[in-house]
Amino acid sequence: MRNLIVLAVVGFIAQLVDGSLGMAYGVTSSTLLLAVGLAPAAASAAVHFSEIGTSLVSGISHFKLGNVDWRVVGTMAVPGGIAAFIGATFLSSIDGDVAKPWVAVLLLALGAYVIFRFLRLGGRRPTFRGRPRTALLVPLAGVAGLLDALGGGGWGPVGTPTLLASGRLEPRKVIGSIDTSEFVVAVGGSLGFLFALGSQGIDFRIALALLVGGVLAAPVAAWLAKRLPGRVLAVAAGGLIIVTNTNTLLGAFDVSGAIRATVLIVLAVVWVSLIVWAVRQERASRRTDPDLTEAAA
Repeated sequence: MRNLIVLAVVGFIAQLVDGSLGMAYGVTSSTLLLAVGLAPAAASAAVHFSEIGTSLVSGISHFKLGNVDWRVVGTMAVPGGIAAFIGATFLSSIDGDVAKPWVAVLLLALGAYVIFRFLRLGGRRPTFRGRPRTALLVPLAGVAGLLDALGGGGWGPVGTPTLLASGRLEPRKVIGSIDTSEFVVAVGGSLGFLFALGSQGIDFRIALALLVGGVLAAPVAAWLAKRLPGRVLAVAAGGLIIVTNTNTLLGAFDVSGAIRATVLIVLAVVWVSLIVWAVRQERASRRTDPDLTEAAA
């Protein structure tokens, strides 16, 4: 019983981060499940089943707060769900760790670019022109959905920084749209795992515990995404991308625990400092822009 409560707390924290920054539910939950000895495919399956409920509640919460671009959701959800189904059904026996270092390098670059793009504004307001093109959204959904099924988390870590880096959609709508479309991806992945593993290969108690915690956190996370300024959200998301993928790379090269911990602590300190810098920039822009100050009030 105590273990299930711990898992519910993990689900709450994972969804709080995921719903406010657009990523990390699957990564956080899967990492814990693997750490306690669950097989990779079974861990990914439990995470996907819990995500059906958490992503549904998260999507509804984001929709009510105006954080969703339905064109993005409609374009990405179906190819993402199909890719997740294929990945879970036919590729669940493949070791997803082979591709992780390469994906991590790409995401590190995207995370660094997102931070640079929003911090270089100084006291100016970020602007978003146009909307993401279908030519970007469809292949992005396919890659993100496939990686999500293989690793138990990939939809947000791949989709969110890519859309943020495009500069065509404000951060809260990137996060809300990714979280909302994730419902279809979770359904596709879950159906695939049912075909591949059968119901006996899935621990539904774990999925339920994660689900309870995630559902409680979803409305709070959507509210945070609505209230936090775009540049602060973007820098926070970019920093999370850099920290998590640096950890992936260090693990891939078997870096010792002490060195890995030191590197991650240094990165975390830098990450927090950049968020503080972004907050200061936001305050500066509000002092110089009366319309923005009035809107914030």
